[in-house]
Amino acid sequence: MLTFLGFAMIATFLVLIMLKKMSPIAALVLIPALFCVFAGKGAHLGDYVIDGVGKLAPTAAMLMFAIVYFGVMIDVGLFDPVVRGILRFCKADPMRVVVGTAVLAAIVSLDGDGSTTFMITVSAMYPLYKRLGLSLVVMTGVAATANGVMNTLPWGGPTARAATALKLDAADIFVPMIPALAVGLLFVFVLAYVLGVKERRRVGMLVLPGQVEREAVEEELVPAAPGASGAPAATESPAGVGAGPGSGSVAGSGAGSVAAGAGPVPASATASAAALHAGGDAAAPEDGFQGLDPHRPTLRPRLYWFNAGLTVALLTAMIMELLPIPVLFLLGAALALTVNFPHMPDQKARIAAHADNVLNVAGMVFAAAVFTGVLTGTGMVKHMADWLVGAIPEGMGPHMALVTGLLSLPLTYFMSNDGFYFGVLPVLAEAGAAHGVSPLEIARASLVGQALHMSSPLVPAVYVLVGMAKVEFGDHTRFTVKWAALTSLVVLAAGMLFGII
Repeated sequence: MLTFLGFAMIATFLVLIMLKKMSPIAALVLIPALFCVFAGKGAHLGDYVIDGVGKLAPTAAMLMFAIVYFGVMIDVGLFDPVVRGILRFCKADPMRVVVGTAVLAAIVSLDGDGSTTFMITVSAMYPLYKRLGLSLVVMTGVAATANGVMNTLPWGGPTARAATALKLDAADIFVPMIPALAVGLLFVFVLAYVLGVKERRRVGMLVLPGQVEREAVEEELVPAAPGASGAPAATESPAGVGAGPGSGSVAGSGAGSVAAGAGPVPASATASAAALHAGGDAAAPEDGFQGLDPHRPTLRPRLYWFNAGLTVALLTAMIMELLPIPVLFLLGAALALTVNFPHMPDQKARIAAHADNVLNVAGMVFAAAVFTGVLTGTGMVKHMADWLVGAIPEGMGPHMALVTGLLSLPLTYFMSNDGFYFGVLPVLAEAGAAHGVSPLEIARASLVGQALHMSSPLVPAVYVLVGMAKVEFGDHTRFTVKWAALTSLVVLAAGMLFGII
């Protein structure tokens, strides 16, 4: 009975949010409360919720102060050079933008914290996606999948949990998995390339204002070829922006988002650049491109190296676990606000500017506490895990590593990492040991589902991702789950091919 109710509750939740019949917060609260009553344990609902909130409160605190901290760092211009560097690399090519998103998310994931990764990645890439009219679910999907692969780092959480649960050395689990994880990360980059090519076909190749101006100057400096009229090669095109051969044109739905408010595009390249500038400025409050405004009053260029040093010190302390992560971000946010905005009204203004994100994310975390509290408290999780393990055919015993890898996909998606690694993994390891399968192989196989896990509704960091990107969680889920699951299967196949699993 509890097994059926557990699966039914999860299915109901996913269907309702993907069909947008309920908001994630409402679904995370009301659906488990209803199923708790169905399970005949409504009288204990309060205890389950309080227990869930108590377990997730440190995570909520960490996210709240991390959002304030990184919000302030974005305000003061710490990440502006990163954004400019990405702009130079991407050159307004949608394919490069999507690949750049995957690369940036993978690099930032080295800190081992998904929330930090998503905040930095979205802060850097969101303005560019909006300016070029690219799909934001592509950004969230690629970032989440890349982070999921990198989440297997020993200090990221899952590897340490697997090592603790099975009493193994984390290095013995992780190091042999590096080739398989590298294949998985390479697959994410290939996936980003494919999705980027699709976006390029949809919106066309665009030209950023600075690039158009440089090309116009170069056209004036290069002598005209014999027979040429001397007019610049870049002329107006039916699509709205012309930039000469090789630059492509704006096409499809992306055109309107780039030149919105710019009016008719003049014939000269310089005038086109001016029109693009005008369009971008007019749309700034709406499309989020103001994050790159070089004249915003919150910039603190004289404090750039202080802020960079503070961020490096904060991430280093987090990796070295000098203090609990919530405490580190609390101290960091307080110090960043005090130094960058010494006047009280300015501090209040910065906190108010990020209050929307803080409230949304913290609300999601505490709502998820109801979901996880009911799942755990009623015993649904245990019954679901026991049912799945018991459903494994006897003949699959010698292949328990493969079975563990396959089960890690749905189980880490529908359960917390703690629940899977401390509750289910030891059972799978015992079943494998009875058939001569090494616990190390079981532990390594348990890591392959992390690419999918990072988009689970039970992972608080995913709400940071969709909240900052202004993407509906249901849209993100519909788009990402299939690609993340495929990435996990690629890691599993590579692990078996290399003899790691």
